[in-house]
Amino acid sequence: MIMYCVIIVFVVLICRLFYLQVIEGEELRRLSENNCIRLQSIDPPRGLIYDRNGILLVDNRPSFDLSIILKDAKPIDNTIEKLSEYIKTTPDNLMSKIKECKGISVYKPFLLKPDIGRDTLAVIEAHKYDLPGIEVNVMPRRHYINRQTAAHLIGYLSKINLDELKSDKYPGCGSGDFIGKFGVEKVYGGYLRGKPGGRQVEVNATGQIVRTLRTVDALPGHNICLTIDIKLQQKAEKLLEGAAGAVAAMDPATGEILALASSPSFDQNSFVSGMSHEEWYALVSNRFRPMENKAIQGEYPPASIYKIITAIAGLEEGIINKDSTFYCQGHYKFGDRDFRCWKKTGHGNVDVARALAESCDVFFYQVGQKLGIDRLAWYAKACGLGSPSGINLDHEASGLVPTAAWKKRRTGVAWLQGETLSVSIGQGYNLVSPLQILVLTSAVANGGIRYKPLILKTIETAKGEIISDDSSHTKRKITGKLPASTQTLEIVKKGLWQVVNAEKGTARIARIDGIDISGKTGTAQVVGRKEDEKPDEQVVASHLKPHAWFVAFAPSEDPKIAVSVIVEHGEHGASTAAPIARELIRTYLKQ
Repeated sequence: MIMYCVIIVFVVLICRLFYLQVIEGEELRRLSENNCIRLQSIDPPRGLIYDRNGILLVDNRPSFDLSIILKDAKPIDNTIEKLSEYIKTTPDNLMSKIKECKGISVYKPFLLKPDIGRDTLAVIEAHKYDLPGIEVNVMPRRHYINRQTAAHLIGYLSKINLDELKSDKYPGCGSGDFIGKFGVEKVYGGYLRGKPGGRQVEVNATGQIVRTLRTVDALPGHNICLTIDIKLQQKAEKLLEGAAGAVAAMDPATGEILALASSPSFDQNSFVSGMSHEEWYALVSNRFRPMENKAIQGEYPPASIYKIITAIAGLEEGIINKDSTFYCQGHYKFGDRDFRCWKKTGHGNVDVARALAESCDVFFYQVGQKLGIDRLAWYAKACGLGSPSGINLDHEASGLVPTAAWKKRRTGVAWLQGETLSVSIGQGYNLVSPLQILVLTSAVANGGIRYKPLILKTIETAKGEIISDDSSHTKRKITGKLPASTQTLEIVKKGLWQVVNAEKGTARIARIDGIDISGKTGTAQVVGRKEDEKPDEQVVASHLKPHAWFVAFAPSEDPKIAVSVIVEHGEHGASTAAPIARELIRTYLKQ
């Protein structure tokens, strides 16, 4: 009997051994290895961003990130209870974050709180044996050195969301990773991101690292140099301080953007370190729209800046020549309506150059009337209006060039001849962005060539080797030519020179001793007014006051810089926008 019992016991043991070694052997070996050997990802340092003169704008700083590995954090309620005391939050807050990591491997660290700071780090390290599964990793974190400067151009990073994670646009990215969400950080994320590394580590039963078995270093991202001049950018933002608007500056000979400012701005670092719901709401509900890049997304009536288009069309179509004159008595009778000139007493007899210099509305009413809306629209489109300029940034606005067919399609109502008069001076349905107007101004300055606005000068490896000499991102590109002969452009340029330098020019305030400037003012009405209405500027609500425009290039004969300025509800281009352009030109040419 005893013998039988011994045999049965041996048979049971042999069967169990066979089951564990043969049938479940592979799975048990895998679980055993997972329990003591882990693979950890190493984030690569993101590429640095410089301005055109090599001044560092964006770098990386160390961040102490607190994470949890669910497999090791047991009992989890006890661990979370203790952790919440050390980092001064509630257990419910931590548990709600943990619920977000549903579907993620229990062996992978899940970010609970980024950037905990050195004091909290010291507390966590002192109690790490009471916090199984809790670890602090030193990660490279984006640092925007100049805070709000060039925020709309550079953009920012933020954590990847679920939809982005499921897409195929971010290969190699995982939950908790930071990606470019806006601006250069997004558009050139593929260059900046780098390649992750990894390490193989041995851990004990509580998840603590015992030793590192193997390490593959991460490869840093490429560095990029922008075309902007940071000193000019800061000057532009300083000049816009307290106002809503935009300033854009370009090298007319290359299309390189020298400054691209939008006001008000925001601090990109807030997106990296994380902001509260209240902070986010305050940002997106701000009536001055700080998150909008007004230089490329803002759409405004071009006002009298558009007279450059009307002048080119009139001269090219032979409707006027340099000596043609129209008489301005302060208004122009068309049908049963009087179209006013901004100067109530009138300009008298004016030719095209003087009409540009003094911004005579009556002159351009009559040129526009003779052209007709569709011929006017053709010239506007050929000058680059009505379509994106091609700058390599997201969400660039197209603007609007109205035609008779467009209005019929949009409203079902036929085009009225009187509407052509409004369009010919840049009012009515016209819409442009400050960048589109900058490209037009640059083209007038350089003899008629429209360049694609460039924001990237070079792309370099971390060792400084330039990798993109032939890249379309950095190469000068012509997108078109103004539909204007050399003679036509010379007449227009003469008028723009007189805007600043003639005795009755509308922007004499923009003059600088020693620098020859050409320009054009504009005052864009926000709401229409009746012909006999005489608004009292003291009582007009601020949000109903017109937008102030000014464009300029300098030096007039050999332009090195072109500038486009708009100040929302700034009323008069000469008094509000022109001084900004003047100081910007002075800064760039005299630095």
